[in-house]
Amino acid sequence: MTTERLARAAADAMWAQDKASRALGMAITEIAPGEATLTMPVSEQMVNGHGLCHGGYIFTLADSAFAFACNSHNQRAVAQHCAITFLAPGRLGDVLTARCREMSRAERSGVYDVTVTRQDGEVIAEFRGLSRTVKGTLVLETGV
Repeated sequence: MTTERLARAAADAMWAQDKASRALGMAITEIAPGEATLTMPVSEQMVNGHGLCHGGYIFTLADSAFAFACNSHNQRAVAQHCAITFLAPGRLGDVLTARCREMSRAERSGVYDVTVTRQDGEVIAEFRGLSRTVKGTLVLETGV
C-alpha cells in the first residue's frame, strides 16, 4: 500500500464525518502525506457588514486544511495550537484556497503551515498549526 493511497483513505474517512466543511462548500482538491489543499467559495452568508470575508471563515478553511494534512499519515491528530495572520479579506464570489504543508513531524507532534489565497493568487492569510497525535487510526491499513 502506498502512502498516497493511505493519505487519500484517511482523508475520505474524515470527510465522511465532516459535515461542517461540506456545509461551507469546502472541497479537498489535493491530498498527500503531510499535505492537503482545500477550496471554499465565499458565499453571501460569509461576508460581514463591510461586504468582506475576514476572520472566522478564513480560519476555518485554514484549520480544515491543517486537519486533513496532519491526519494524512493515518494517525489521529488534534490541534495543539494554531495562530493566523490575516493579510487581506476575501470577497463575495471569491474562491479561497488553503494549501497546507507539513514542516516537521516527530514522535507525537507536528508543525504545519497553511497559506490561504484568493483565485487571483493574492495571499490573504498565513496560518501555523501544531498538532498532537492521539490513540487510534482513521482506517485499517489492510483495507486500503
